[in-house]
Amino acid sequence: MKKIAVVLSGSGVFDGAEIHESVLTLLALERHQFEYQCFAPNSEQMHVINHLTGDVAEGESRNVLVESARIARGNIKDLAEAKADDFDAAILPGGFGAAKNLSNFAVKGSDCTVNPDLVTFIKGFAQAKKPVGFMCISPAMLPHIYGQGTKLTIGNDADTADAIEAMGGVHQACPVEDIVVDEDKNLVTTPAYMLASSVSEAAKGIDKLVDKIAQMLT
Repeated sequence: MKKIAVVLSGSGVFDGAEIHESVLTLLALERHQFEYQCFAPNSEQMHVINHLTGDVAEGESRNVLVESARIARGNIKDLAEAKADDFDAAILPGGFGAAKNLSNFAVKGSDCTVNPDLVTFIKGFAQAKKPVGFMCISPAMLPHIYGQGTKLTIGNDADTADAIEAMGGVHQACPVEDIVVDEDKNLVTTPAYMLASSVSEAAKGIDKLVDKIAQMLT
């Protein structure tokens, strides 16, 4: 049975992993009868957002691993322990946690840095030519991991695409139901909630991403 690593970044679209994207990913993996293991960094979130009001919850702090455990129903491990050799592929759902907790892209843009444990982990897949999928805003980190010329999509947001290009990535506009594949790097990206207006719309691209990774694994 193929084993897939799923890296989460908290719980909730505005300060963590996008919950719908995360659950749709796990569902798609189960449909392919893949085994999966969730990971998240054992670190503090950049901040906490009140998802009812959209405001920063001043004075609150939350741990990314603890919050991600909500989505994983407790079955989650510290990203620092993750080893690419143990898995056949990896997938990163989006949500602002990817740009706030796995990287600081939300604050620094093209000058961002990426969590070093994540870089080490995903570079292990890159070096072994194992497939990796990133969705929503998470592909913005890819030029720092895969290097210059990496093909990817975050949908069609011009400012984000410009920042990705400034980091050396090659952004390709993509509709919500489709994927962009960098065949040389075995890398698959999809816009998900960068464009989706419903769960079913997000599901189309996510299913296609997981289907493509399954194809790569055969």
